[in-house]
Amino acid sequence: MSTGKRKKRSGPSVVLPWERRGAWLGGLGSARRFRGLLLAAVALGCAVGALNIADHRARVRATRAGIAEVQRAVAAFRAEVGRCPRSSVELVHPPKAGAKYLDEIPSDGWGHELYVRCPGRGDPSGAEVISAGPSGSLLQDDNIL
Repeated sequence: MSTGKRKKRSGPSVVLPWERRGAWLGGLGSARRFRGLLLAAVALGCAVGALNIADHRARVRATRAGIAEVQRAVAAFRAEVGRCPRSSVELVHPPKAGAKYLDEIPSDGWGHELYVRCPGRGDPSGAEVISAGPSGSLLQDDNIL
């Protein structure tokens, strides 16, 4: 049988948020919450890494497509004019009136201008088109041929 009286709680009647058991700031040190935060940080890092890889691959694909387009333009220029273009500008503004091999000066996926070497080192009858890659320098080892 209950008498209707409640037990009186011991301790202070006002509890501040950081004094509560299980408060967010107080619980940061708990192993369970730490594991959750660590798992969230690892998942975020993986997602950012995957996006960076996908972006890099898309830029490489765009660069390879640009290189193929310039190689076709150089081959057409050599077939019609009978010599190598002196620069990539000559592919946009050729010396022969009425001919146009490219609409604009080509660039790679990172916005750097493509380098045309004609005749090529390995094949004197062909041309080499090189992208400086992400670094923008032909001296770095990230060039795309």
